[in-house]
Amino acid sequence: MVKKLLHTRYRVNDLEKTISFYKEVLGLTEIRRHKSPRGSELVFLQTPGSEELIEICSFPASGPVSFCSDLTHLAFEVEDLTTFAAHAAEKGYPLSDGPTESSSGTFAFIDAPEGYEIELIQYRK
Repeated sequence: MVKKLLHTRYRVNDLEKTISFYKEVLGLTEIRRHKSPRGSELVFLQTPGSEELIEICSFPASGPVSFCSDLTHLAFEVEDLTTFAAHAAEKGYPLSDGPTESSSGTFAFIDAPEGYEIELIQYRK
């Protein structure tokens, strides 16, 4: 049996652009960065209030990343979706879908570099 989720990995073509997005737009913290024994550049990021990490991986030797849309996404809780949407748009990442009201709150999406979808959720109080 597993004990807990440690991290989720996303492989990307442009490591620095992607890391900049997660830090400057989403506000994640870079925890560590290193090269794996096989040559992958790995950067681990953490969301405030979460133990799980997001691993961003660049491994050019395996060829370019081929992205399949609507396969996966990351979801983050935000305090105020309107304020966050304005911040993200100012950084060049406008909402790609939503906002949409649901029974538990409001959600919307933005597209990260490389095309990965990011869901943003503002829960009702």
